[in-house]
Amino acid sequence: MTGTVRRRALLKDAGLAAAASALAAPAIAQSAPKLRWRLSSSYPKSLDTIYGAPLLLSKYVAEATDGNFQIDVFAAGEIVPGLQALDAVQNRTVELTQTALYYYIGKNPAYAPFTTLPFGLNARQQTAWLYHGGGLELQNALLAKIGVIGFAGGNTGAQMGGWFRKEINTLADIKGLKMRIPGIAGQVLARLGLVPQNLAGGDIYPALEKGTIDAAEFVGPVDDEKLGFNRVAPYYYYPGWWEGGPTIHFLANLKAWQELPRAYQAVFEAASAYANADMLAKYDARNPPALRRLLAGGAKLRAFPPEVMDAAYRENSALMGEISAKNPEFKTIYESMLGFRNEEYLWWQVGEYPYDGYMIRARSKG
Repeated sequence: MTGTVRRRALLKDAGLAAAASALAAPAIAQSAPKLRWRLSSSYPKSLDTIYGAPLLLSKYVAEATDGNFQIDVFAAGEIVPGLQALDAVQNRTVELTQTALYYYIGKNPAYAPFTTLPFGLNARQQTAWLYHGGGLELQNALLAKIGVIGFAGGNTGAQMGGWFRKEINTLADIKGLKMRIPGIAGQVLARLGLVPQNLAGGDIYPALEKGTIDAAEFVGPVDDEKLGFNRVAPYYYYPGWWEGGPTIHFLANLKAWQELPRAYQAVFEAASAYANADMLAKYDARNPPALRRLLAGGAKLRAFPPEVMDAAYRENSALMGEISAKNPEFKTIYESMLGFRNEEYLWWQVGEYPYDGYMIRARSKG
């Protein structure tokens, strides 16, 4: 065999070997570029129930792509401050963020319903509206205008009403109070005389400890216990009427998302949906024992007086109308959410609440 013929044979054998290797590899590996994204969270590492969601997302995305698509997760402040997360993903400082869209109502109040609205949807209803009631379509049509796409990445379930230094017995007791409460709920309470403050999760305790604020809400027992609010404000109020089922989002830079192979997009969407369900399950499992520990440690559980609840409901309804009149985008989204909520309660009052109410009463009787 001449040298030329030998070389041709070797090349032919190498080509056949490469083809066989490609056929043996998983389909995703044949067109799987190595990519590394950065995710900047709005939350500190100490809040592992929330912060755990992007870690879970990163884990499953990496495993499903054989390590080719990596997402590095950074806590609030490590790349940008917590409340600058949307700006960071919009200008592609990072490709991805974990945040709550209602933090950014200063940019557009129409973002708020996709997290939650006062007297809005509970956790299951919120997820149903996003996935099967047109919510995600409305959300991503709005976010596309700023070059972003969003995915439901968690839900805390119904939240608590927050920690107060003094008891709230009447409407007069909330006038002049400085309270950490973001989103449209802060605007509702402002109409009742409260002074709302918007602080990221990691900044709340120092402000409450120093007396910069008089009250604070964050999520519920499991996170509030970690943040130690009970050490500086003893009265723990419920319900958190402004957050019946808030969604935490993964937001991606739209151009970066469009550059992903479709297989990577599918893996990401599946991992995000799992993280969304997992977060709520964790809160449901962890909140009861955390509440017991807080009460054993001296926290004083209180219900908001009906006077406060009714006044907040009236002011919220009026505010929704005012925002809708000024902002057509908000009006469209709010009416979608409101119609979905009203339809949902046709079922809830027959199926869910009678069952839960009976079980609560039966349990209390032993």
